[in-house]
Amino acid sequence: MTTAQPPSLEVEQNATGHFRLHLLHLIRRLVDNLYAALPPDNLEQLLREYPFIAQYRQQLHDRRLNGVVDAFEAGYEAHLPLRALQQELALSPLALQVLLAAGLIEEDIQFGSLFAALQQPLERRHPCLGILSLLLAPEAGSQAVVGAAEQLAAQGLLLLEREGSAARLEWTARVPLPLWDAVRGEQAPRAGQQIQFQPADSFPPLDQVIVPEGLQQQVARLPGLVASRQLNTLVLRGMTGAGRRTVLGAVARTLGRDLLLYQGQAKDDEARRLLGPLATATGALPAIRLSAGPGETVRLDPLSGYQGVVGVTMGRSGGIDGGAMDNALTLYLPPPDRRQRARFWQRAALPLAPGEAEQVTERFLLTGGRIHQVAAAAHNAIRLEGREEARAGDVRQAMRAVNRQQLETLAQPLEPVPGWSALVVPARVGDELRVLEARCRARERLLERVGPAFAHTLNRGVRALFSGPSGTGKTLAARALAGALQMDLYRVDLASVVNKYIGETEKNLHKILSRAEELDIILLLDEGDSLMARRTDVRGANDRYANLETNFLLQRLESYEGIILITTNAAQRIDDAFVRRLDVVVNFTLPDAAERRLLWQIHLPPEHDASERFFERVVARCKLTGGQIRNCALHASLLSLRDGHPLDDASLDAALQREYRKASLPYPLTPLRRDR
Repeated sequence: MTTAQPPSLEVEQNATGHFRLHLLHLIRRLVDNLYAALPPDNLEQLLREYPFIAQYRQQLHDRRLNGVVDAFEAGYEAHLPLRALQQELALSPLALQVLLAAGLIEEDIQFGSLFAALQQPLERRHPCLGILSLLLAPEAGSQAVVGAAEQLAAQGLLLLEREGSAARLEWTARVPLPLWDAVRGEQAPRAGQQIQFQPADSFPPLDQVIVPEGLQQQVARLPGLVASRQLNTLVLRGMTGAGRRTVLGAVARTLGRDLLLYQGQAKDDEARRLLGPLATATGALPAIRLSAGPGETVRLDPLSGYQGVVGVTMGRSGGIDGGAMDNALTLYLPPPDRRQRARFWQRAALPLAPGEAEQVTERFLLTGGRIHQVAAAAHNAIRLEGREEARAGDVRQAMRAVNRQQLETLAQPLEPVPGWSALVVPARVGDELRVLEARCRARERLLERVGPAFAHTLNRGVRALFSGPSGTGKTLAARALAGALQMDLYRVDLASVVNKYIGETEKNLHKILSRAEELDIILLLDEGDSLMARRTDVRGANDRYANLETNFLLQRLESYEGIILITTNAAQRIDDAFVRRLDVVVNFTLPDAAERRLLWQIHLPPEHDASERFFERVVARCKLTGGQIRNCALHASLLSLRDGHPLDDASLDAALQREYRKASLPYPLTPLRRDR
């Protein structure tokens, strides 16, 4: 508002016009009470310094403002921020005037100078409670204004600031800027990074939200429950990208409301306190995104400054308590099945080549949100190459790019190897690995082919244990499985997971496992026996907390929706309860002579000068693992490269002796004499 033109009573029929009428009422009251409160000499001096006061008085004194606001509201059915605040929060007319006076400087900066002059020696441009008492309710006394201001502060509408032990009448009142923007009728107030204003039209209609068939009727009834305020809190749980926020936004859209999403911590901070008043002022549905680790409970109290239903999105772990949960409804959104994924891919509008859509839907078990991310990345990739159609390989590359962004701080990517050709294992181990591959490929369709006893006890997760001595091919088998399934493989660094502080190991594991199943990757838990050790009798605090870690991992593995591979060279240390929960157990053994011969053949260079006689002695007597054979072949190649001749018996003999020294074992062959 400026003073260049006389304030006009001709206002637009919208929220801004309604706000302007209230502000004109306030200014006239402030100016009239200022004239009445000051002695003539003081008033004359003040008017010389601030002539805009007299201009306002002249322009507003003879104008008929009484009844104008009531007439405006009687003919306006849409949402009005000030009316909503007054009705929903039971604000008195004085409280509403205190709110507007505290933010008046945002409309006319001249009032900041006036307040500073009246409040001397206090050097503040926002009004203090004493000045508001003088200018708003001189007949009611200062306690009325103080009470109204404290009511506004308790509801999050006003910030009361004081210096040291200042008296209450010296407390300064100001309105949070996002709330002031909402009060003056702005459609999307700027609330900072923690609170996002999301328009209703950014969400699909409720009947177009992709949810499982069993939830469709329940989701369709949510707008009625929210509108009737039959509950306090609506909690939607599920994976990231499962559609929790989309359902809330579609419910809000059905009710003609926008969504106001708070993404900060559940603790009481300024942004959190602002959520309720902002929701009331804008008419939006407030939503809170919570995150709780296993065993954690987040306290959620009713929002101050808001009367109505609050939406909450949360993962599957953790709990919520507090006053907001006294009358709550919780829905779980499971990962989408094939039919739902097909609809998500169609909605993502990625131009797939003929015949590729079914393959993409079948292979990539992603949530709707992840499908949107991957489709956008794949679309950009084919545009960059000048192609119009995408294939499954493009989708996989896009997934890899998204996975690296999301996972590399939590786990280490391992490059898959192409199929099983690089893996030399006994026949029975190979058979078990192919059974595991088949189990992974059918992990979703299998749910449709099992008996009723598996209802609610089987999910699409696959859990496998690779046990055996070091160097027998466990990690290579994991890479081969990833290559056969054409999936990304990530190895968990246990050093970054295990934490000496109570509960932190479980939180770290939960974070990694949750992210892995959302991104549909193969997760490799190397040397997992350190986390899956047998539970012991509780003789002290250490035993109790170690057992808690084991119990958590048992429960989390059972509910895991992805593919996880666990390797160990100490299977006897693993708790029997883990073994019962595993789908496949593969026992790797030391290679026999035939397998060692094949391992040497694929690791030695094609052109070498090692004699057949020496080679046969090595195969028969050097009972090495595949990893040790790899090390020997690599070192022998290095020696031959250094000496400038093809790999020969001497190079191989030197490499073998070195490997046996590393293992602190006697060398089973007679060392060759080297003439060179």
